[in-house]
Amino acid sequence: MTARLKSFVIGLIVGGVIAFLLGMNYGRGAPLWSNPFAQRDLAATLKDKAGEIAENAREKIHEATRPDGPRR
Repeated sequence: MTARLKSFVIGLIVGGVIAFLLGMNYGRGAPLWSNPFAQRDLAATLKDKAGEIAENAREKIHEATRPDGPRR
């Protein structure tokens, strides 16, 4: 009984550590199995985000200025 409990607790700890590291990568938008402690390039991150924002704004403007009116 104690051996099963011990392996269950160890499994919870190992699973928690792995989930934490995968969650860090998911939150950054990085590939899940990449190094979560790798140095992030701030310029590249800002450039990607700015391009994403510009594309979303372009789509919204295009949608709002369609001849048949905006869709809902």
